[in-house]
Amino acid sequence: MTVNSYLQVLSSSAVIRDQEKESIQKSIATLQQRLDQHFGNDITDHFIFGSYTRGTILPRSMDEHSDIDYMVVFGETSSSPQTYLNRLRRFVSIYYSRSQISQSAPTIVLSLNHIKFELVPAIDSWWSGLRIPAKRSELDDWIQTNPNDFNETLISTNKSNNNLIKPMIRLVKYWNARNGYLFESFTLERHLAEKSYFWIGGIWEPGQLKDYFFDAIGSLGYNGRDPKYKIDAIKRAHELSDQAQRLISRGQEGQAESVIYRLLPAPISA
Repeated sequence: MTVNSYLQVLSSSAVIRDQEKESIQKSIATLQQRLDQHFGNDITDHFIFGSYTRGTILPRSMDEHSDIDYMVVFGETSSSPQTYLNRLRRFVSIYYSRSQISQSAPTIVLSLNHIKFELVPAIDSWWSGLRIPAKRSELDDWIQTNPNDFNETLISTNKSNNNLIKPMIRLVKYWNARNGYLFESFTLERHLAEKSYFWIGGIWEPGQLKDYFFDAIGSLGYNGRDPKYKIDAIKRAHELSDQAQRLISRGQEGQAESVIYRLLPAPISA
């Protein structure tokens, strides 16, 4: 097996499938039904956003913190963010009393056996648009949001790069999860979707998944204020990536694969 084929197999295993996907879809449908039943006309909209809609969410076997972002838009707009968070918390306490429930600003976290939901309250008005609670505050501030605007950026970048950006992002997110979540997931995805891949491949020899993965790993940076464990993990990734590329250039694919396995070992269930 070549390094590229190994990464292809690993990226394919990083897609939620079969029983796990069916369980998640059932949970989403149940959540939607219960939200309508509980809040009725008090909410004007509710929908999934984030990595699940982009196809970059990882299965639990590869990311134990994998979650689904779910926005709940309230019709009444005059209350504080914490008021809406409290309403969502009461809702999940009633309908999911046996599940783990917590608040992680600015969301209510509902942990089920097979997936975790992060419920985000929002308000919408014609003069200020869609708003959600601000992060890292006393939850008395709102910030504007367009929850799925990044999706179009990712779709465009993925399409213009032979549909290899999403598989590459899943690989890098898996590396990030294995190393203690060195980067915030959305920030990492945005960085990888918005960076240039102009120098990868060419007209006669299109880039492969391994080329995008090596380029992505090389683009991960740090500064002197970062904790030592983060710096060490990124340096190690750079070193292993560079070593694998040197071995490939010498035709030593088997040895290169062994190096990549140290960087990205297959999950037990893959």
